[in-house]
Formats: sequence, structure tokens, C-alpha cells
Amino acid sequence: MTLTPSGYEDTFARDHLPPAEQWPVLEFTTDELQYPDRLNAAVELVDRAVAEFGADRPALRTPSGETWTLGELQTRSNQVARVLVDELGLRPGNRVLLRSPNNPWTVAAWLGVLKAGGIVVTTFAALRAREIVPLVERTRPFLALVDHRFADDVAEAAPGLTLVTFGGPGDDDLVARAARQPEDFAAVVTAADDVALFCPTSGSTGVPKITTHFHRDVLSIDHTFGRHVLRLRPDDLVACSAPLAFTFGLGMLVVFPLRAGACALLTEAATPLELAEIIARESVTVLATAPTAYRRILGAGRIGDLAGLRVAVSAGEHLPLQTWEHVRDELGLEIIDGIGGTEFLHIYLSAPVGEIRPGTTGRPLPGFRATVLGPDGEELPPGEPGRLAVIGPVGCRYLDDPRQAAYVSNGWNVTGDTFVRDADGYFTYQTRTDNMIVSAGYNIGGPEVEAALDEHPDVVESAVVAAPDAERGSVVCAFVVLAPGVAPDDATVRRLQEHVKQTLAPYKYPRVIRFIEALPRNTSGKLQHFQLRRQVEEEASV
Repeated sequence: MTLTPSGYEDTFARDHLPPAEQWPVLEFTTDELQYPDRLNAAVELVDRAVAEFGADRPALRTPSGETWTLGELQTRSNQVARVLVDELGLRPGNRVLLRSPNNPWTVAAWLGVLKAGGIVVTTFAALRAREIVPLVERTRPFLALVDHRFADDVAEAAPGLTLVTFGGPGDDDLVARAARQPEDFAAVVTAADDVALFCPTSGSTGVPKITTHFHRDVLSIDHTFGRHVLRLRPDDLVACSAPLAFTFGLGMLVVFPLRAGACALLTEAATPLELAEIIARESVTVLATAPTAYRRILGAGRIGDLAGLRVAVSAGEHLPLQTWEHVRDELGLEIIDGIGGTEFLHIYLSAPVGEIRPGTTGRPLPGFRATVLGPDGEELPPGEPGRLAVIGPVGCRYLDDPRQAAYVSNGWNVTGDTFVRDADGYFTYQTRTDNMIVSAGYNIGGPEVEAALDEHPDVVESAVVAAPDAERGSVVCAFVVLAPGVAPDDATVRRLQEHVKQTLAPYKYPRVIRFIEALPRNTSGKLQHFQLRRQVEEEASV
């Protein structure tokens, strides 16, 4: 793959892209996916939106009543860019770690970094210091922009990193700094294939893989899923339960609304039932969340709160047919299912309303093609299960990572999911082909939970697998060998769970803990996770 001349001075990103022979095939097969050599995604998102829809159109809202117009978002992103360049010395190609829950200043900071020619390193606000350390080591950020409520873990993880908080008191806060800046900014002229985002994805070993995404990739997700499936209208109000650090949330709350002139409703944290209440109160018309949320809302008898929705989207995990049918029967609403991945930035298999085939995930979006591969890499005919493989305008490019070679095979992105394709080109999900635990739409690496448990003095060793769960799809289940004299009781369960919550992001904690005398191992001493998985699956089927 030949890249165009970069607009960056700092060559770190390109220097650490995979070797050309390990890249997937990239295809730009529709007119919409043809991009100029020079392209800054932030300019295309917010500046073009102001020009097309007007500065006074609402762009961002919060449940507390705060509203930003497109013009205000443009101004504040320009001011953030000026702070980065004029006050902090950011140079094109430098990385900026961004850590915050979903709020308007997070969006302004994200756009401002891109306008300034920086590369955004997205991180979940829930991550602990030990989880941030490898991200900092891998991406080498120049500075960090952090919501003031979530600064301590960053300071602990990277004590030498320049840290600028926002949303707090003081003249050094990013909000105060930005207010002192002029309202205009000449965005850096970046190449369409300059890296705009470093997006971490949890690997099964717990060692983060850093996906790299170009400026053109940000637009391509709108020219595939956004335009052809989601089809937002300027009068839509969009809610999404995913954080902006999760690329599903980034697309639903930033990219797609700005491209359509719609408004995003930003919620920092909400349970499914709280989200349902917000949707009803705020007259939300488009919702994107995980199947877990739909199931909980249905189970609580609160599906009526979603009656005002025009569009519902599900992603992050498999959508059960029963859930889809229940929502359709109650509201006459067909949930748009889809599968995507951080490697692709967003969804690549789906179907728009009117073309949905219940029980299937969908078909490749315009600009993508997909197939099912057998064990030797051969393409399988319809009806035979195998590994899902995808090619499109976006694909896997891990940052300096040997796992790149395992994800890309003969130009295909091999996703780690088992699917069946029918004669009409619809794909149906079967299972995961790796040992990632997908719980309520979050990917959780079992080994990192094991490592956290094993640090506790009450634990001799542990093994973590996925256990089927009616609400979350699956949950983290830990088998624990206790130290001598430690009681295998509820108090110990709670103590270990709290330890994991304090060590890792809280959503990764084991919801189920089972005490066992010894873990299953083969003759060479290798731990046999498959025996534990089989045990929990057999028990769930009884």
C-alpha cells in the first residue's frame, strides 16, 4: 500500500504501521468512498456541517438541559486547537490522550485535536491506572486532555506526561484556556491517509492492541453504515449508551449526527432503565445500544418508554431473535442489527429497515464484501459455518503489533467470529472463535481478570471464562483456588470482586466466582480453559 505525502512533522504513526505485506486489502468501490489526497476529518465534520446546516442548528444536548449549536461546537473546537498549538506546543503528528465520559467538551476536544493535526488516543474513563500504562507506553502521547474528575489515574500511570484537565476550576483548565482564545483556527492540512485516531481494543491476553484509523476512515463509516443503513434526518435526536472511546459510540454520537445535521444527546452514565426514562423525557428518535439494554427494558415492562423512537440500532454483541421479535411486536419497530469492530471503526455487516431478515446480522454494507473461510483459508459455500472474513475501505492496521499477521490472511480481515452465509448473502452469527468474553457489548480479556485475581493474597490461582447470561449475553465467571485457611464463602466472593473492581475497569469484575480445589491442566501443565467453559455451558443448558 503506497501512502500519499504526510501532513505530519512527527512521523511516529507511519513509522509504526504494519509492514505493507501484512495490510489487508483496502477497496473503495463506490463513488462516495473516493476521497481527495488532502483531508482533515474535523473540518469535514463540523465546519462542513456549519456551512450546510447553519451555525444555529443544535448539535449536542445533555439531559441536564445544556445545548451546544453547531456554531458553538465549531468555535470551541477551534479554541481547543489554538490552546494545543499556541499554548502547549503541539506539532502535527503528536498524540493526545483523551479521557472523559460523554459530554460536549469531550467532543470539542476530539475535534480540536484533529484540527490541530494531532492524533487522538481514545481511552475509557473507567480504566484504572494499570490499564492506562500500556496505552501510554504504546502510543507515546505528547500530552493528555482529561476530564478533571478522571485525572488521578492518568497522573499515576504517566507522571511525566503533561496533563490538562477540563470541566474543573482554575485558569489552567482547558475550558478557561479556550475562552481566552480567538474563535477561528486554520486547520492543519492533513493527508486523507494520515492517522487520525489510535483506538485501543482489548486483546484476549489483556495486552492492548492499538488500531490505527486515517482521516478518510472517519468519513467512510458515514458513507457506508451512516448513509445506507442508519439514514439520520436533520431533525433526529440520537442517544447511544456507548462511550465515545468505544468507536460504536463515536460513530453514533459524533460522526453520523454531524454529517446529517442531527443532534446528539450525550449521557455520561445511565443504566438501561435510566436510559429508557431519558429517551422518553427528551423525545429521542434514534437509539443505539447493546442487546442487553433492550432485554432489561423489556424485562422491566418499560418498553413503552421507547415508543417515540424512529430508529433502533443494536451492536456490541449478538442480538437474540426473541428480543428482536419482542420489540417489533410491542412497538412495530425493527431493530437494526450489525456487527463491526474497532479494527473497522464501525459496523460492516447490517441491513436497513425494510431489508432486515430476522435472526441474521445482515449483509455486507456498500463498499464492503465478506465471506466465510474454512480451516485452511478456503472460501466456504452457503450454509457452511466458518470464520467471518471482510474486505472494505477500512481494515486492520495494528500499531507495531505481531498480532497483525494473525488478523489478516490473504488480504482478508479475519474477525474471530463464526458465521454462516445463506444463498442471498445474509450472514448469521454462530459464536466467537477466540476466548474473548463479550458481556453487555464490552470485550473483556479473561487473562487480565485472572492476573488481577491472582494478585490477591487469598488466591493461589484462577481461571476465567464466559458464562452464558440471559441479560448480558455472557458474564465473567472465575474459577478460584483459595489459599489455605481462606473460607470459600460469600464474604470472600465479595472481597475478590471488589479487588478486581479497584484494579481494573469495574465492568470487568467476575460476576460469578466458583471455588475449586484445583484447575484442570493437561499433562504438560497447560491450563485447560475449554473444560471450564464446557462445564458452565452444560450447566446453563440444564
